[in-house]
Amino acid sequence: MASSSQPRSAYVHIPFCHRRCFYCDFPVVPLGDRADGTTSRSVAEYLRWLEEEIGSSPPGPPLSTVYIGGGTPSLLGAAQVAWLLALLDNQFGLAPGAEITMELDPEDICAERLAGYHAAGVNRISLGAQSFDNGLLAAAGRRHSRQDIETAVALLKAEGLSRWSLDLISGLPGLTPALWEVTLDTALSLSPPHVSLYDLTIGEATVFDRWLEQGRLCLPPEATTATMLDRAAERLGAAGLRRYEISSYALPGHACRHNRTYWGGGDWWGFGMGATSSVAGRRLTRPRTRGGYQAWLHGPRDGTYPPTSVKERLEDLLITGLRRSEGVNRQQLAQQCSLPPKALMTLSPRLERDCAQGLLCCEGPYLRLSQPQGFRFSNQVLADCLLWVEKLFAPGGAAHDTSFVAPA
Repeated sequence: MASSSQPRSAYVHIPFCHRRCFYCDFPVVPLGDRADGTTSRSVAEYLRWLEEEIGSSPPGPPLSTVYIGGGTPSLLGAAQVAWLLALLDNQFGLAPGAEITMELDPEDICAERLAGYHAAGVNRISLGAQSFDNGLLAAAGRRHSRQDIETAVALLKAEGLSRWSLDLISGLPGLTPALWEVTLDTALSLSPPHVSLYDLTIGEATVFDRWLEQGRLCLPPEATTATMLDRAAERLGAAGLRRYEISSYALPGHACRHNRTYWGGGDWWGFGMGATSSVAGRRLTRPRTRGGYQAWLHGPRDGTYPPTSVKERLEDLLITGLRRSEGVNRQQLAQQCSLPPKALMTLSPRLERDCAQGLLCCEGPYLRLSQPQGFRFSNQVLADCLLWVEKLFAPGGAAHDTSFVAPA
């Protein structure tokens, strides 16, 4: 019988894409600009591996959220997506009203394919727009254009897919405040119910990383980027999109339920190359390459997850929880980590300073980042949180480091 503590969410990684974007450090497999996942032998082989992994998982309970990410999942045809969702349904079940999200590349969308995805069960779309400026898109290695984005949004609305997100990246090379205003104007003109706004990060071994070392990458100044993010928060908020997480804005009822599982300390299944799963608070990450994933899948696996220390569990719950607008309840964190109830009630001097500077709000047991200041300087505050945890687990600290045991 399935345990009630087992995950009710699943992430499935589809690593294939036409080409690797210049900022991308995800586990992906570029197939070329003319690739078609419906005829690719590599894709067919990978789907068989997913079938093996999903089929070897413990059954149930029914999934309330599914997220198909990548890579570029829209390289798959509608029949392949239907087959994949049937795998999950057969193994776990899909709960009534389950949120099923799929990432789409604007260039891949046509009315027929979108209708097929919808009929297969996909009811939420994450549209990888990134920018509306064709020059910035080309400079980031993207294949689509502004017109592709606008056409994709029109097709989403025509298909009746009312739950969708517009994904944008700030801090791209060449981005100016004037171009950013145009980005926000265009985004709002499309009336998105959800916007995910990510600040550019330069991952190791990416094209941007190499160009940065060579002095060929012209990025906006950090202060300029921060001002642009504040401007986005102001304009999106005025349009009725509430900032419910550092990078996420939504109209009422349109927050991403799947992502809130991550941020709320919930568990989830992860399937595919590079995917991470969390079961009973323990994490397991698959290898990031095709060969590594295949070897792991077909090698000796006992189904157990590596133990997680109380300290690691607390760090994870604290950092992910503070990304949410509501923050965290320290008494609940202590209970989740089997710590003394008062272990987290005294803040470090650094965090007290963050409170005094208006970056962190401390109200009884609740701790949350302020908006917009706390969200703007979240990296600083979260780093201070990690130092606080280090002190808690140091000799003589308020906690002790033992292997985390999930509550019965």
